[in-house]
Amino acid sequence: MDAQKANFEITRMARLLGVTRQGYYAWRRRREHGPGPRAQRREVIDQAVREAFQASDEVYGAPRITRELAGQGMMVDRKTVAASMRRQGLEGISPRMFTPVTTIQDSSARGFADYVQRRWDQGRLDAVWISDITYLPTGEGWLYLAAVRDGHSRRVLGWAMDECQGASVVDRALRMAHTLRGDVPEGLVFHADRGTQYTSKTLFETCEELGICQSMGRTGVCWDNAMAESFWATLKTEFYDRRSWPTRAEARREVARWIEIVYNRRRLHSSLDYTSPVAFENAIKRDQAKTEEHADQAQAA
Repeated sequence: MDAQKANFEITRMARLLGVTRQGYYAWRRRREHGPGPRAQRREVIDQAVREAFQASDEVYGAPRITRELAGQGMMVDRKTVAASMRRQGLEGISPRMFTPVTTIQDSSARGFADYVQRRWDQGRLDAVWISDITYLPTGEGWLYLAAVRDGHSRRVLGWAMDECQGASVVDRALRMAHTLRGDVPEGLVFHADRGTQYTSKTLFETCEELGICQSMGRTGVCWDNAMAESFWATLKTEFYDRRSWPTRAEARREVARWIEIVYNRRRLHSSLDYTSPVAFENAIKRDQAKTEEHADQAQAA
């Protein structure tokens, strides 16, 4: 239309092309003067949303991206972020429900009570540790992964991987968690399902040695260890199942990196008010240090 405006009337060209005269003149103004303030603001938001989405390994949805941008000083509401993602064709990943298949009960094992009763988060660190074992497919066969998490901070405290799903893989994960924490408080509960790895003599003796109380859910009731199952759903949906793994060595290396760098230190958890587990724990420690400092000052006065 702009190229032919000297030869034809704008009104006639608009009618033939099915556009409006107002739209044509608005286009000319944008071309001559650049985008308006609203369009410029939208471009800035789109770029920020796109960069946050890519930095999350293309996992985050609107709620987490909103909080990520807020942490960077850009205050936008969730609806604005969701609209930006729709415009750009960006879609986060929602973990699917994961059905456990590795729990095999040992009929001769000793009995353990359920001291948690699905109250995994009891309002403080090192009150309940949750554990489970899952399998990861690779080009060389299965790789079994055991993890131990804190029920309050959701942090993965210890993990271990092996070609076999025996008690030793859980034992190593538990000892790693204990080493990270150092001295653990009396009454710490280690909760898991009733698989043979957790009812084994090896793990019983380890818990006795470390001063940890074992707890187990009911047989065949996955909800009694639902927090552990939700972690597997996150790991597999957001990370592991998105690519193939030719070797166990590569899987070991990248799973460890994802757990420690992405999940523990970068991924925002909605249950933690959209902070990472490590940041959540650091905030608790800072508050405790301030409380102790004030108590010391009050005692000195």
